[in-house]
Amino acid sequence: MKEEFLHYLWKYSLYDPEKLSDGSGNKITVIRPGDYNRDSGPDFFNAHISVDGTVWAGNIEIHSRSSHFDTHGHQRDPAFDNVILHIVAENDKKVFNTKGEEILTSELTFDPALYERYLYLVNNPCIIACQDEIKSVDDFLLRHWLNYLVIERLESKSELIGRILSETGSDWEETFYRLLTRYFGFRINTEPFEMLASALPFRIIRKHSDNLFQIEALLFGTAGMLEEGLFKDALADEYYRKLIKEYRILSSKYSLKPVHGWLWKFSRLRPANFPTVRMSQLAAMLSVAGGIFSKVVEANDISQLVELFEVTASEYWNDHFVFGKKSRASIKNTGNQAVCIFLINAVIPVIFVYGKSRDDNSICERALSFLEGLPSEENIILEEWKEAGITAESSFYSQALIQLRNEYCKKRRCLDCRIGGRLVGMGKKLRKQDELILEP
Repeated sequence: MKEEFLHYLWKYSLYDPEKLSDGSGNKITVIRPGDYNRDSGPDFFNAHISVDGTVWAGNIEIHSRSSHFDTHGHQRDPAFDNVILHIVAENDKKVFNTKGEEILTSELTFDPALYERYLYLVNNPCIIACQDEIKSVDDFLLRHWLNYLVIERLESKSELIGRILSETGSDWEETFYRLLTRYFGFRINTEPFEMLASALPFRIIRKHSDNLFQIEALLFGTAGMLEEGLFKDALADEYYRKLIKEYRILSSKYSLKPVHGWLWKFSRLRPANFPTVRMSQLAAMLSVAGGIFSKVVEANDISQLVELFEVTASEYWNDHFVFGKKSRASIKNTGNQAVCIFLINAVIPVIFVYGKSRDDNSICERALSFLEGLPSEENIILEEWKEAGITAESSFYSQALIQLRNEYCKKRRCLDCRIGGRLVGMGKKLRKQDELILEP
């Protein structure tokens, strides 16, 4: 039996309290189960129990077998000397702390149906294990859980932002530039776009914000896309030659070293998503006077953000997808889907983390409101949720459902999920009914 299931039973008092005893017939009464600990040390801190009328305060340790206390080396760890109760499914051995004192051990008795429901979920071959039962969960509980998950997802993205912020010496403009550039890669070209942003600091681009052609020269040149031989017949192209000439001047001025041009991938991409086209669109975004980050932070409405990122590649790309080869004429806009990707993955997380760094909850709330103002994403994960009867009305909920699927369903963390926890304990009275709308 997995210990996580015993943790769940203990936390929510889903066991028979009348059969909790010290082995000598003395009844154990749980006054307070303690605070769940996910780090090293005992499983529950600051618990209170009563044994034959005497109140004890301390920690609770839980194992499937009592002998696991020794197997895990706790008998040699002073951190477990304050364990007042050892909860187990099978009491197969007496255990002692570092002082040689025997630790009170008791088996947990519970309804077998709970374990059957738990096994049904964790062994279900479907990614969303509860897809047939989830509609039976109260909508209030579901909404609160999704509200929590969208925050969790934003905070998980904050780790990357924090790392970049540290690398840039807490320069928010540079951090935002690197993150935004990263998502121009659309997975296929994420790595070379990241390398480009590191090789070409934003402070250099900012000096040329009033000259789109120079920004394009800086980007295409540092990206290695002006290397001879990379594009067939490119040298016969006048615009290409002008970019090379401009980049030679700028690279000498700033001592720039290009990344390798052969890193860029074009195969299996629609021409509109070619990195050449995306590079020109990125240049258009970065040519905003005063810096794009300040515009993002000052935005009060989602439409203002959308307007910032709805840009068009320069005129040359109207009839080109690569250098030196003409194509049918078409305006190369970023498109609604691309704008949503930038906003969801780069812009809104940066606003959220910026608000947290300034301890300004209003900025964090604004970031969440921006998510609510964007349409739901369309991908295979959201299709899975639709089949389970759950539809996202906005990106706020689609992001929450993606987090739920990837971090809970896929990893079978059913007992850490408020939905799974409710389904396993369905029909049972929990110690605190409101605890399931808090983190398990």
